[in-house]
Amino acid sequence: MQVMNKIRFTKFWLESRVLSVLIFLFTILNFSCVTSKQFRDVQLQKDRLQNERDSLVGINERLTVENTEISTQIKNFKDELEKLKRDKSAMIQELDNMKKDYQIMKRGYYELQQAQASLVKGNNRETRRLLNQLQLTQEELQAREDKLREMSRVMDEKKRALDELQYEVDKRNARLLELEKLLTEKDEMMDELKRKVSNALMGFENDGLTITQKNGNIYVSMDEKLLFKSGSYKVDSRGEQAISKIASVLEQNTDINIMIEGHTDNVPYRSTSGQINDNWDLSVKRATTIVKLLLKNSTINPKRVTAAGRGEFFPVDPANTPEARQKNRRTEIILAPNLDELYKLLETGN
Repeated sequence: MQVMNKIRFTKFWLESRVLSVLIFLFTILNFSCVTSKQFRDVQLQKDRLQNERDSLVGINERLTVENTEISTQIKNFKDELEKLKRDKSAMIQELDNMKKDYQIMKRGYYELQQAQASLVKGNNRETRRLLNQLQLTQEELQAREDKLREMSRVMDEKKRALDELQYEVDKRNARLLELEKLLTEKDEMMDELKRKVSNALMGFENDGLTITQKNGNIYVSMDEKLLFKSGSYKVDSRGEQAISKIASVLEQNTDINIMIEGHTDNVPYRSTSGQINDNWDLSVKRATTIVKLLLKNSTINPKRVTAAGRGEFFPVDPANTPEARQKNRRTEIILAPNLDELYKLLETGN
């Protein structure tokens, strides 16, 4: 049951990632009026996220099929195993009974031989009767021996089939245990990462920073007041300190993928410089600004990092109040475990 819960957990995480990727693709395909360089950057991000989405959809489907197939096969193997065990017990009992019958007939045959020897000089009619009875007994005895040999052969075949089924069950169980171990290690790694990030950002909570863990990921959410002035994508010095501390933790955790999401409120953006047209532009620009700060003077591999702008379309509070709009103006750093080992394990099981 614990293994199945782990697999359902992975499936749920993958579905969440697929949903995030689809939403991001929708976002990229629908925003316009950006500079050529920004468009090319976002186009590259779109292509990479498209590939990641296709991969995640495939893995999600394979996880579902793998879970169903493993459960069905293990149930079938166990049912067949129980049936073979019952057949084996019945055949062993029948074999024992036949052996007892064989011994009884063997003793009778011996007694007939003795009687025949003693009567060979007696009545010829009785002698012929005894000889016929002896012949019939010999034939029946031979038939019993043949049947015993056939039953022994069948039992050997059943035993081989039983051993093969047991091997398959053991192999499936070992694979499930390996999956469970890998998922447990990922959970422990994410728990430890959350602890490290929380320790690194201690003291920023009152500045509008929160750290949560859900769907197997860690969400570091920072209010606008910690990072940016209203309508700006330039990070304040206090925000740079927080980003630097996060970067120092992520440098030491190379198996973590990083998604930067920019969010705004629903108040239309009014540009004064002409560089930003709307809230979508602003959210993307803020996300790429945080990415550059994370990579600045750090050893974080840029391949681990993705920037996304969600504009006003994913509010944490849908109410149309100043308090709700303040909550929605945020930047989220989403930390997700690298599941390459899990994918490889699933591929080797096909």
